[in-house]
Amino acid sequence: MATVVTEKLSRLFINLRQLPPLLAPLSPATVSSAEVPPVFWKPYIHGGYRPVRQTWRYYFSTLFQQHNEAINVWSHLAAAPVLLLRFQRLWQRVDFGQDAHARPLLIILVASLTYLTFSSLAHLLQAKSEFWHYSFFFMDYVGVAVYQYGSALGHFYYAIEPSWHERVRGFFLPLAAALAWLSCAGSCYAKFRFHPACSLPGRLCQELPSGLAYLLDISPVIHRICTSARPEPALLYHKCQVLFFLLGAFFFSHPYPEKWFPGKCHFFGQSHQIFHVFLVLCTLAQIEAVVLDYESRREIYSSLQGGPAYDFSALFLVTVACSVLTAIYMAQRVRSKLGLKEE
Repeated sequence: MATVVTEKLSRLFINLRQLPPLLAPLSPATVSSAEVPPVFWKPYIHGGYRPVRQTWRYYFSTLFQQHNEAINVWSHLAAAPVLLLRFQRLWQRVDFGQDAHARPLLIILVASLTYLTFSSLAHLLQAKSEFWHYSFFFMDYVGVAVYQYGSALGHFYYAIEPSWHERVRGFFLPLAAALAWLSCAGSCYAKFRFHPACSLPGRLCQELPSGLAYLLDISPVIHRICTSARPEPALLYHKCQVLFFLLGAFFFSHPYPEKWFPGKCHFFGQSHQIFHVFLVLCTLAQIEAVVLDYESRREIYSSLQGGPAYDFSALFLVTVACSVLTAIYMAQRVRSKLGLKEE
């Protein structure tokens, strides 16, 4: 499951080559807009400062420059081709079109690629303007919601034991879809409504729905780990994905190691960067576990999922649609608050 991007780190976009201009005061009266680096700050709607705009081409060019968002961008951007290669290999031996039992696998692969791509774009392009800062992170939250539902579906369909399936089958996927949308809506609202200094209300809006979603989504895996009587290849990957997620959640919630080394982790070593790395490792381990379950547990899941009472594909589309509409609505509220004309 992916996570929501922290406010303080997302607002700091510093290029190593642009540090000298920061050391001298800049005046709009004496410096033309073309000369002002993207770290020349102006007020945000919640206070603090925002960078002066540059061209889209400029921000894409920073992919190959050293700045404090570079690790956040590349940690997810580099994982996408790995998943695409895994997808391509699966496509050669799995009939996603005809095998109905393969469709949940397709959904979790698409969901993983979606959140990795959206997160990379958000970290790369969020400094374009204040409107785009909010809009790209709203898009990032859509990716988080899509991935949450994809994870829930993969675990419910392939990893679940019959005894746990009997307990949760009536509500698991509808509740997973609702919590996925709620995590997107809560994150968008917290981003728009609360100043980063008001950490408790904002974090509750962001993290409470996501935490509840994770507890539900991972429950089939935890139940299987606790009740399994024999070793299975997929279980090792499931244990790894849980471990990597918990480590990632720790670094997401606690500003280490930058708290130990103040002012030393602007470009490398931020807790959010470490969170990104563990989240990618969690996703890769999860995909391997789901693939192994798809290949080795067909007799189990085909008997359990032979006639589901609801269409998981429809729930996936509903989750995507509701999350996208929520992000668009919140972006329009940002536009109205900023008084921007359509760009």
